[in-house]
Amino acid sequence: MQVVAQADVTRETYLGISSVEKALFYFLAAVTILVFAYGVYARFARYAAGDDDSFPRVDELPGRIVSATKIVFTNEKQFNRDLYGGLMHAFILWGFLSLFIATSILAFDEYAYGLVVGESFWYGDFYLGYQFMVDAMGLLFVVGIGMAMYRRYWVRNHRLWGRHTSNEDDIFIWTLFGLGVGGFLLEGLRIYITGMPEHEVVSFVGYGLAMLFGAVGLPTAGGVEFGLGVVGANAETLHWLSWWSHSLLAFFFIAWIPYAKPFHMLSSFANVVTRDEKAGRRLPNVPADLDATNAESIDDFTWKELLDQDACTKCGRCSAVCPAKASSRPLDPRDVILDLKSYRESLDADGEEKPIVADGGGVIDTRTMESCMACMACMDACPVEIEHLKSFTRLNRQMADQGDVDPNVQDVFQNLMQNGNTFGDSPHSRADWADDLEFDLTDAREEEVEYLWYVGDYPSYDERNKQVARSLATILQEADVSFGILFEDEKYDGNDVRRIGEEFLYLELAGHHVESFEACEFEKLICTDPHSYNTFKNEYPEVDFAEFADDPMMPFEYEEFWNAEGEVEVLHWTQAIEELVTEGALDLSGTELDYTVTYHDPCHLGRYNDEYEAPREIIRATGAELYEMPRSRADSFCCGGGGGGLWMDFEEEPKPSEERLREALEDTDAGAEVEKFVVACPMCMTMYEDGRKTGGFEDDIEIVDVAELLVEALGAQERAGLEEATA
Repeated sequence: MQVVAQADVTRETYLGISSVEKALFYFLAAVTILVFAYGVYARFARYAAGDDDSFPRVDELPGRIVSATKIVFTNEKQFNRDLYGGLMHAFILWGFLSLFIATSILAFDEYAYGLVVGESFWYGDFYLGYQFMVDAMGLLFVVGIGMAMYRRYWVRNHRLWGRHTSNEDDIFIWTLFGLGVGGFLLEGLRIYITGMPEHEVVSFVGYGLAMLFGAVGLPTAGGVEFGLGVVGANAETLHWLSWWSHSLLAFFFIAWIPYAKPFHMLSSFANVVTRDEKAGRRLPNVPADLDATNAESIDDFTWKELLDQDACTKCGRCSAVCPAKASSRPLDPRDVILDLKSYRESLDADGEEKPIVADGGGVIDTRTMESCMACMACMDACPVEIEHLKSFTRLNRQMADQGDVDPNVQDVFQNLMQNGNTFGDSPHSRADWADDLEFDLTDAREEEVEYLWYVGDYPSYDERNKQVARSLATILQEADVSFGILFEDEKYDGNDVRRIGEEFLYLELAGHHVESFEACEFEKLICTDPHSYNTFKNEYPEVDFAEFADDPMMPFEYEEFWNAEGEVEVLHWTQAIEELVTEGALDLSGTELDYTVTYHDPCHLGRYNDEYEAPREIIRATGAELYEMPRSRADSFCCGGGGGGLWMDFEEEPKPSEERLREALEDTDAGAEVEKFVVACPMCMTMYEDGRKTGGFEDDIEIVDVAELLVEALGAQERAGLEEATA
């Protein structure tokens, strides 16, 4: 006999719950909300205690919220590189939000609409549609949780296990599983004890469970006989137990949110809202008065950096794409962020204070930070927009302040201070690479030019890259455009020494160049090196040089030259030449280089500045057959030279350059048929030439720059002072 007979197209919310129990339920709900509210307040109070951020984070807030909502709801970052993970997270997110909305609708109907209007809208067609959607999205939620548990416990995906894997990860996923499955169990028992009304078939999961209860003969009252006697279990009792178990589990989860991993549901959204679209490609400036410290204590971190730490979900996507970790260097981007978070929480609990970054004994080891290649792969992969490079730079600046810098890098700093270049060679020999050209270069300091060409350190001093410089000079000459260089007034651009942490040396170099550029008349600034391109385009305009006017270390004059909007158009050379090829300024008619090639996207051109097509268009224009590596465009694997890696020695196996060359020869569709590995960055050229030797690829593949391919296609190698290329 059924306990309740239900005929109306609705249901009782507190079925089988007494008035005393209902009062207890509301008391527990109030306590839960207070615990939750205090936890959220404590979190945000901690952010408020952090330093101010140098970039606007809440300007145009409505637009930021709309954009963040789109990113979060579409799960677009979760689908990047991981279809399974994207579907899993989408099912969990959409299911969880749907269940939250469903609960909110029910509360609104009873405590707002019902009290004001005096009746309920939760019946009839609305109720039927509501119940169907709750079951559909709840099932999606449970499937997503099941996928997560399968990946974590059965497959044991390597990304999910590490130093910071803890019991809270297990509690989080099992609590969600309990809420999802428990909700369906409760629904099935309710339908069963109310006589299985026909309209409840829309609750297809719950109705199916109710049919199962009927099939096994679960009594609605009394006990269940199993041969050894009568066990006091029945549908009505199980429903009561399920109702309270589900409620208490929900209260626990809500109260727990601000204190553990579930807080990422709030902090991640806030992190996406307050993201800097140019994070990484431009680094925060330092105050001229030197009052602020970098990372002497956790209190030196900005509120956004603290939010980054709380937003981390331990998903390991950053770890999976990090070239340093792949090369067995002591860097895991996730661990750095979570180490800082753990240390902060230990201090909040009266833990022992220690140096943030030090050679042994610090929160972060110096060798860990030296391993970073500043490739920004971690930031590109992060689904919650954590700005790793910003925190890493803070740590690097602290290391520079402490003198904890690799000896090789110290030599580079010394070379820059004495000679303005990383090689330590004479500034007067900077343009000697052009001696073999059949034409003279224009001095942009004396004549007006269309293109002011910043050549860069490696094309000026490194023998292999000098060939690239001569190729590019010849291409510009063949295009019949007006271009010139700065000769000995050109110095190192400063991009990578800034990422190592030497901010004031960077400022000195930047000030020198702004002063030099201001003295020239030109229309566009073009760069050989993507690193130079990035810092000229994104960082020089951010520096308020006037702030350092009284600093004897910055003896340059500055008249708002760079900061005037639209004053300087900065291009990587491939962008400028691609325009000239499109316009027909370079005669490539009948050109057909019979090479099978693959192209490597430089981090500072691709991930940093979203330029992927210009180099490829030039390669295609030469007639070479281009095959893509599996990791290309935004997914490109770093050469290992960025962030000072070019100047440091690591005992790594394999080197990033060796792994990349292996990928070119084994994983492209052309396989071993690939003849030339094409680059568009002097640092990449240097790293891959080294990797070709150390990895044993010397007889398998040739490293060439896009400019070298193009100058060969133009038949202008002799004018460039180059030997005839060999296939």
